[in-house]
Amino acid sequence: MVKFFLRWLINAVALYVAVVVVQNATGGITLQNDSWLTYVLAALIFGFVNALLRPLLTILTCPLIILTLGLFTLIINTFLFYLVGIIGSWFGVGYTLSSFWDALLGAVIVSVVSFALSLIFKDELKERPRWREQH
Repeated sequence: MVKFFLRWLINAVALYVAVVVVQNATGGITLQNDSWLTYVLAALIFGFVNALLRPLLTILTCPLIILTLGLFTLIINTFLFYLVGIIGSWFGVGYTLSSFWDALLGAVIVSVVSFALSLIFKDELKERPRWREQH
């Protein structure tokens, strides 16, 4: 349970950093509501979208991923980042992106920040045994 909440918090921070960087770099992202609750709820949506759609998209685009040596996963990440903004707007916590390049920049930033924070909290994110053997 702690792992779930930590992963959720990592995604919220990654989305926050992505929104701030894209806003300052290009001005190409517009938030419906700028509060921490927005980022926390958007991170929850991000987690569901990643859990449900990423495996399906990865399987469907496997030949393209292999052909581009994995670079097509950036396009998948960009699509998912854009989709989270659309789904979030249905709940009042979304964002609007003005171009594909803004979505690509946001997706790359979310990936890098999530990876870095996962490295920092790698001990907390480790799988723990559910039971202990009795000797």
